[in-house]
Amino acid sequence: QVQLVESGGGLVQAGGSLRLSCAVSGRTFSYYVMGWFRQAPGKEREFVAAIRWSSDTTIYADSVKGRFTISRVYSQNTVYLQMNSLKPEDTAVYYCAQGTHYSSSGNDYGYWGQGTQVTVST
Repeated sequence: QVQLVESGGGLVQAGGSLRLSCAVSGRTFSYYVMGWFRQAPGKEREFVAAIRWSSDTTIYADSVKGRFTISRVYSQNTVYLQMNSLKPEDTAVYYCAQGTHYSSSGNDYGYWGQGTQVTVST
C-alpha cells in the first residue's frame, strides 16, 4: 500500500508563499502520476496540479497557472507544490494523491494523504 504524508501548510498573508511537501512511502512505480488537490470548507475537492513521476511533465488548474509549481525529487520519493502570490481563495486543505493516469480528475487517483491546511489572510 502506498502512503502519502503532506506537510508545509500554514497561515500566510495574501501575496506570500508556501511550499508543500508530500513524502511517498511503500511500493510505488515510476509510471505513476502525482497530483495535488484542495478542498475548502463546504466545497468539493478540486484539482490543483499533477506531474508524471518519471517524465516530469506537468498540468495545472487555470486558477493556479503562473503561481504554483509542482515538482518531484525522484531519489527522495517526494513531490512538492511551490505556491507563490497566494490569494485568500487559495485557502483550503491541500491533499497529495497518487494515480495511474495523467489526469485532473480525482477519480484517477487511488491513494491520498491526510491533507495539510493552507490559510491565506486578506
